[in-house]
Amino acid sequence: MNVQEVQFRNFARESSRVPFSPDRASFRQRAAAVAEAAATEAEAVDRDARFPRKAIDAARKERLLGAQIPIEFGGDGASISEVTDMCYALGRACASAGMIFAMHQTKVACLVHHGAGSGWHERLMRRVTDEQLLLASSTTEGQNGGNIRFSSAAVEREGVEISLVRDATVISYGAEADGIVTIARRADDAAGSDQVMLAITRDDYTLEPTLAWETLGMRGTCSAGFKLNFKGSAEQIFPGAYERIHAQTMTPVAHLCWSSVWAGIAAAAVDRAQLFVRKAARGSAAKMTLTKLRAIIAANLESYAARERDERALSSIDFQSSINLLKVEASELAVAAVMHAMRACGLSGYRNDTDVSIGRHLRDVLSAPIMINNDRILASMANATLMSAVPASLRD
Repeated sequence: MNVQEVQFRNFARESSRVPFSPDRASFRQRAAAVAEAAATEAEAVDRDARFPRKAIDAARKERLLGAQIPIEFGGDGASISEVTDMCYALGRACASAGMIFAMHQTKVACLVHHGAGSGWHERLMRRVTDEQLLLASSTTEGQNGGNIRFSSAAVEREGVEISLVRDATVISYGAEADGIVTIARRADDAAGSDQVMLAITRDDYTLEPTLAWETLGMRGTCSAGFKLNFKGSAEQIFPGAYERIHAQTMTPVAHLCWSSVWAGIAAAAVDRAQLFVRKAARGSAAKMTLTKLRAIIAANLESYAARERDERALSSIDFQSSINLLKVEASELAVAAVMHAMRACGLSGYRNDTDVSIGRHLRDVLSAPIMINNDRILASMANATLMSAVPASLRD
């Protein structure tokens, strides 16, 4: 029995201990089937820096790409907790597959929370479920250094038709996606921070490759650079300002889903450390760090779920600070957990030719602190945090 089979038997045992509603059990079973497919090609995906096609095909077969879409639009109405459980399961099997799924679900969340009431976006929701479309994200461009609250490219308008030309330095799995959710300046004379979000589909844009993807980890996300050229309808612009979408949905959902993938990577490394029983004391440090990481994600999931429909609460300084700190803390803890697992396995974990090799997991998880750089997040939070009142009690 190889290490991947052991991991998935452990996962199945864990799942069977906790009672779930029939729908939730279905999500767990469907995610486990996708994770099993992802695990079979994880090493090849990493080695060849190729798209995890088996995993995404399995996600389509299990109809998980539209799981979050409301039932009235053909989806399953999955909650954020159910979606993050899926991200954790996929991250545990294949980091790249997990991250692609997490990015897709973040775009779907924007569609669900901010596209309702718009005929074009509601039709896209139905297409996502009916056709199991895979949505990518294009938020960074040119020389903005990853500052997604500033856009250079602007939407050009001619009657009801619009166009956009964007120097997208990164579009993860862009060549494989069926659609892209992107941002731009509202108009040519708008400030860089006056942004709109658009949903575009493969039949109304072209991608010209500009930058390759040869990286240390997360190689299967295929996050190359492209020149994006789009022509379509003004209906494809989301009704609300991007500022609101960013604060209320995109940032919290992205950080919750990404953190869950990172926790999954850490869990896979802990699985391997536990197989290496000769250094059980050191292995326990990895497990304790993973436990802390999962607890932080669970607390933030509860916090987001309690405010999910409260625009004022989602935009508050306290919530925005905590959801940004989640990204920082989760990324650092995930790296620490994998490093503890590496130390527990010693040379066997460092080698690439053993059952307990942890090199791939370490390379993948090292992307976490620099995916929207932690230093940038902490610097941007500094002034806002000082403006927030000091709580009067532990539970305020």
